[in-house]
Amino acid sequence: MRKFNSFLIFFLIFGLSFANAADNKAKKTSKKKKPKTETAAPAEKKPAASEIKPYSEIITKDAQTSVGLFTVHKVKDKYYFEIPDSILGRDILVVNRIIKAPVSASKSMTGYAGDEINENVIRFELGADKKVFMRSVSYLEQSNDTTGMYQSVRNSNIMPILSSFPIACYKTDTAKKINQAVFEVTAFLNGDNQVFTFDTRQKKMSGIGSIFADRAYIDTIKAFPLNIEIKTVKTFAQIAPEGFPAQWAWTYPNDPLTFELNNSLVLLPKEPMKARFFDPRVGYFAASYIDFDINPQGVERKSKITRWRLEPKPEDLEKYLAGELVEPQKPIVIYIDPATPKKWVPYLILGVNDWQVAFEQAGFKNAIYALEAPNDSTWSLEDARHSAVIYKASNIANASGPHVHDPRSGEIIETHINWYHNVMKLLHDWYLIQAGTIDERARKMQIDDDLMGQLIRFVSSHEVGHTLGLRHNWGSSSTVPTENLRNKAWVEANGHTPSIMDYARFNYVAQPEDNITENGIFPRIGIYDKWAIEWGYKYLPQFNSPEEEIAYQNKLISEKLLSDKRYFFGTESDRDDPRNQNEDLGDNAIQSSTYGIKNLQRIVPEILAWTKEPNKNYSSAANIYEEVANQFLRYSSHVAKNVGGIYTTQLTVEQAGNSKEFVSKNQQKEALKFLNEQVFATPTWLINKELIEKAGVEPITIIGNLQKSVINRLISKNTLEKLLRDETYNGANAYTTADLFADLKKGVWADLLSGAQVDIYRRNLQKNYVLALINIITVQQGVPVAASDATGIARVQLIELQQDIKRLLPASSGIKKSHLVDLQAQIEAALDVKK
Repeated sequence: MRKFNSFLIFFLIFGLSFANAADNKAKKTSKKKKPKTETAAPAEKKPAASEIKPYSEIITKDAQTSVGLFTVHKVKDKYYFEIPDSILGRDILVVNRIIKAPVSASKSMTGYAGDEINENVIRFELGADKKVFMRSVSYLEQSNDTTGMYQSVRNSNIMPILSSFPIACYKTDTAKKINQAVFEVTAFLNGDNQVFTFDTRQKKMSGIGSIFADRAYIDTIKAFPLNIEIKTVKTFAQIAPEGFPAQWAWTYPNDPLTFELNNSLVLLPKEPMKARFFDPRVGYFAASYIDFDINPQGVERKSKITRWRLEPKPEDLEKYLAGELVEPQKPIVIYIDPATPKKWVPYLILGVNDWQVAFEQAGFKNAIYALEAPNDSTWSLEDARHSAVIYKASNIANASGPHVHDPRSGEIIETHINWYHNVMKLLHDWYLIQAGTIDERARKMQIDDDLMGQLIRFVSSHEVGHTLGLRHNWGSSSTVPTENLRNKAWVEANGHTPSIMDYARFNYVAQPEDNITENGIFPRIGIYDKWAIEWGYKYLPQFNSPEEEIAYQNKLISEKLLSDKRYFFGTESDRDDPRNQNEDLGDNAIQSSTYGIKNLQRIVPEILAWTKEPNKNYSSAANIYEEVANQFLRYSSHVAKNVGGIYTTQLTVEQAGNSKEFVSKNQQKEALKFLNEQVFATPTWLINKELIEKAGVEPITIIGNLQKSVINRLISKNTLEKLLRDETYNGANAYTTADLFADLKKGVWADLLSGAQVDIYRRNLQKNYVLALINIITVQQGVPVAASDATGIARVQLIELQQDIKRLLPASSGIKKSHLVDLQAQIEAALDVKK
């Protein structure tokens, strides 16, 4: 529930006090000079400004009028809303977007054209004192009165009044029995408020300060049948964003920030779409709320999935129910921003149209398609009725697919897919590193337009999936046997992941000798995606409510998961389940990562040749080298997540199996063996003399950082505590903390403890190992201490290392001695209880 604007409260209180004082003074004056006049005057005369005037005096013949959802008038420099009784009390969704953004140091934070900056649901209603109130509406708590709770919920949740507008006049149509209140909105639209500008939190994060009222104005207001489009220009002070170091605030630019903003007021359906309840076994975004009906003895948090309203035409309903493909009443149409470079438009369109096959599984043909934006002055990207791919001139290497939905039902109203120009660099680098050894087209810095177009198509499809309501399915790729990814026939027929909503980029497992083509390298709309669309969009008129669907949907999902494990959904928010990882492939992380590393080892010697461009330096070579190292870290992290890993499977009571299972002891032990051999044993293949001398790469730093990242994951309070739980529940079948440190010692300390010399790579590895242990036992100031055996385990490991170092020191000299002395000093300082 939103709070009252403090400035507005002050203004109303102060204004009322001032008006009362002025009124009292007038009464005293008239009492002395004109007693008769005072006697004849009303006891509580209102200020002239609140008087209702004739319509013709307010909306003059010179008014510029736009008729639509409600009528908008411009009279000289004032704007008026004329709202009929039929709209009062209706829910209106307000979507605020940037049309044009300033060029500033914080450009990536302040936003780009098409960025959504705020969203609200409001209602206009007649208030006291001849005013129209604008209220904020929240659907965080809901009741449909099936248990008699509706009125109680309403009584417990008053909707805050965001603003009040004195009624200037009425327009009455006696014949149509319509009464329309007219009120001025100029000052409110020109101001800085939570309804028509930035969300307060976003302003703080983006470094947007207070508004300059003298540099704000309304550009246009246009009325359409279902929406009102408002275009304003507003200028704000630029301040240091929240979190920016206070000592460096003086370095932040203080130029004013001028934005052109668009506000879309969209009338929500009088009757909300029938919702569909969220099920964690199918990955949809959802609108959550507290339900007072579903549990007669309490309350439950429920969620409705977000999806577009797709329904057969009434005349086609029988055909649909008989299994015939029919066109929906209203298809999903996504326009391509006219600012998009023409050569990429066909590929973006294909990325949208690729989803047609999934909707066919839900019973609809031509349910979704893309069109180029029309060359029409009345058509606007900012219009909330239009969904679009927005092309942004930005150095951000990304794309995103948000959507706007009705909070009452989850119905998606529209989407603006953000397509940043520099995403092409990301695509190039991914493809060169993950597919460069199996596709020679990737082996250059400027790849052919057709290949880039196909890469754009795949990312377009992924982002469109989000706009359809689908979440990332990071568990999808784990359902494919790793060896199948090298089987040309299988992978080209089925794809390397069952879902384009996975972060499974390209088939890095495939080896050059496998001769796999583009069909087995690229992601595509997969078996999971088709099923997810079918589950979310299948029209089920036999059920009158989402509650009635629950048993049917539960049975359907359970049967589907039994029929093929590729229907599995793995959430992106599970940090413990090794099946649910981004950028991974296959059901065996050790095997997949081994294949991936073989391909990286082939790439490093070719980097200088593949990145060579006339008249350019070696910066591209350095960049690709770093990306290779990052990819190596990803493979290593995929394996490391198995240590202390816990499988979490969403189940209902009707399904067999366990919801929680620890990764087997043998698999965790194999993971440590892999890490010892591939990561902790210095990866000398990353040490390339030519790249060091020409591109200036620093393998000492890069190798040290990636080893540190893996060490910190393994030696952490979280990992140790999970291993302890495994040991508690599973005894001798568990991979224990003792097993972990015994295996780590073999990979990290074996050479040192044997008395051998250690090079700089090994010294850095050992320092990072000690620092990881110290971080566990070090109490951070201000952070409460939680009971944990992890600190005791880490302390014992440090004491044992300290004893080993003392034993080795007398026979050591040179850099080895310096290294041991340094480790000893750090351990002693950490163990010193006085510290």
